[in-house]
Amino acid sequence: MASIVTTEDTIGTEEFAEGTHGILRRASVGEYSFEFGGYLPQVALAYETWGELNAERSNAVLVMHALTGDAHVSRGDSQTDGWWEDFVGPGLTVDTDRFFVVSVNMVGGCNGSTGPASLDEQGVPWGSRFPFVTIKDSVRLEQRLATQLGIERWHTVLGGSMGGARALEYAVEFPEQVANLVVMASTGQASAEQIAFAQVQTQSIRLDPHFAGGDYYLNQARPDEGLGLARRLAHLTYRSEAELEHRFGRKAQEGEVPAGPFEGKRGRYQVESYLDHQASKLVNRFDANSYLVLTEALMSHDVARGHGSYEQALARLEQVNVLVAAVKSDRLYYPEQSVKLAASLATPKPVHYIDSPIGHDGFLTDAAQLDGVLRTLVFDED
Repeated sequence: MASIVTTEDTIGTEEFAEGTHGILRRASVGEYSFEFGGYLPQVALAYETWGELNAERSNAVLVMHALTGDAHVSRGDSQTDGWWEDFVGPGLTVDTDRFFVVSVNMVGGCNGSTGPASLDEQGVPWGSRFPFVTIKDSVRLEQRLATQLGIERWHTVLGGSMGGARALEYAVEFPEQVANLVVMASTGQASAEQIAFAQVQTQSIRLDPHFAGGDYYLNQARPDEGLGLARRLAHLTYRSEAELEHRFGRKAQEGEVPAGPFEGKRGRYQVESYLDHQASKLVNRFDANSYLVLTEALMSHDVARGHGSYEQALARLEQVNVLVAAVKSDRLYYPEQSVKLAASLATPKPVHYIDSPIGHDGFLTDAAQLDGVLRTLVFDED
C-alpha cells in the first residue's frame, strides 16, 4: 500500500505553522479506474486533520466540503480561518478536543488533490483528458485514505450541499464503516432544476473563447470570464431573493450610475457589483476545469445508481444513525427534497431545519443552529 506523503510534499499556498492541525497534506492512494470509464495511474488526495485519533480509533469524523470548498474546514495550527470556523473546532459542535476530524479535497479539485491541472507522467497537464468523475468515485477514493489513516469506522460523516451528497454516498457505499450520517441542504439525487442550473454554468465556461477545449494551461489567457459568469449564476442560487432585496434593493453602486443619463459605460447596481466581486474571488482561487469536473459530478449524483432503486440504496443505511437537515429559505436544494430523503429511509426520520433568511448558504453561515440536536442525537457525550 502506498504511504502517506509528508507535509513537505504538499502543493499549494498554505503557510505551515508548528503542529499538524489544519495543515494541508497529501496522500497517494494508488491507481484508479473511474465509474464511467477513464483511468489515472496515480491519484493523490489532499487532506487536513484536527484533533487526535483515540486508542480505540472510534472518534473519527469525516467532514465533506461543498462545490468550491476545500479541506481547510478550521484554522487549527494554520494561519488562516477555515470555511466552517464557528462549527468545527475546540469546544464547538464538531469538537476537535473530542474528535479526530478529517476533511479531504475531492478528486478533480484544484486544492491539492489530483485534478485536471495536475501533470501526467510526461509532465503535461491532464486538461481535457481528465476522466469524468462521479460522487461515487470520490468516496471510493476517500475510503482508501481512511484505510491509510487507520480508520475502520467513522463516528460521523457529514457535509452540506455537494458535501451532503458526498456524505450520503459514502454511507450508502460503505454502510458498515459509518456509525452516524449528517446530510445538510442536500439530496439523494440531483433534480432536473439543479442539473439545469449547472448546465448553464458549465456552458458558460466551455463557450469562453479562451477555454481551448480544456487545454488552456500553457496559454497566456484562461477562461476567466466564463468561470466568473458561472459563479455569478451559482451564487444567485446560493442566496435568497429576500436577502438580496434586503441587502441591495435597487441601490446604485457608490459613484456609479446604472440608470438615467450617463456618459460611456453604464454603471452598476449594488447587486451587480456584489456578483462581480463573487466572480472575481472565485476566478482568483479556482481552476475552470475543476469547476467543470466537480459540477458535472454533482449533476450525475444519484445514490440509486448501482443499487436498483432509490429506496433500495437508502435501505443500506438501516444500521446507520441518519440526521437530515434543511435550510428553510433554500431555493437550490428545496426543503421538500430533504423531506423526501428523510421519508425514504428504512426508518423514516424528521427533518431538522436551519432558520436562515439567506438561502442555501445558510448551511455554512448558520450551521450552529443545529448544535443542540447534533449534540443530542449524534455527538452525545454519554
